[in-house]
Amino acid sequence: MAQNLDIAALRALLTVAETGSVTQAARLLNLTQSAVSMQIRRLEEALDKVLFDRANRKMALTRAGRSLLDHARRICAENDAALARLRAADAEVTVRFGLPYDLVSPQMPGLLRAMAEQWPMVRLQLVSRRSSVLRRMFDAGELDIILTTEDKPGHEAEVLASDDLVWIGAQLGRAFCERPLMLSIEESCAFYDAALEALESVGIEAKSAFEGQSDEMASATVAADMGVAVRLSRYIPLGCVALGPESGLPAIGRSRICFYDTGRLTGDPVDAFRAMLREAYA
Repeated sequence: MAQNLDIAALRALLTVAETGSVTQAARLLNLTQSAVSMQIRRLEEALDKVLFDRANRKMALTRAGRSLLDHARRICAENDAALARLRAADAEVTVRFGLPYDLVSPQMPGLLRAMAEQWPMVRLQLVSRRSSVLRRMFDAGELDIILTTEDKPGHEAEVLASDDLVWIGAQLGRAFCERPLMLSIEESCAFYDAALEALESVGIEAKSAFEGQSDEMASATVAADMGVAVRLSRYIPLGCVALGPESGLPAIGRSRICFYDTGRLTGDPVDAFRAMLREAYA
């Protein structure tokens, strides 16, 4: 039959090993000296090993005690972490989180699923807006954590990644040849000004291919070969392809994926969400 170690006894072993004294260990554990000694004795009897050299006044670990020490430390740490998570489950925390439309896919569905499974006490209030709008909401205290795409991040930004901006068009499309060039980019998009500046630098006239504030509509018009747009090179919508130099369109530059955090929220669940975001978008 499997033999189970007594966590209380392991904790006693750890504390005695760290302090070198049953008296000090008893004070830290809020137990009597006899209770601590009894826990150590029972652990030694259960293992049939001598864990401490009692020849001197100071308790020193034997070879068997040293062998058990690291395991005891990990077991106690896992025990404490499990209890902390269970206690935190009753304390719901709300995170007001915003990100631009073009960063939603493909990372967020899996990330949100993982958060719901591992940290069900976290309630995410999701906001999807243009990066400029998210920055204003963040500065106004309306959001706790945001991701943005910016060519000139604010001083408080943590830059997670840098990526090329690319022109995108329909697969086997010809919209990039038309003049004026039809742009499927709304004016509030972070990439709109960069696209216009690049086109103006080579004398290409452009006009809007649609009106509205929908990334889905913009991507649909591109996939239908009704215009071209600009995206980060890692996020090319379905039905679209990146247009290279052979298209005759000018290089646009780079953009950065930025992480902003007020730091107001604390605790393991929120720290886990921060870590997931950094890993997903780095």
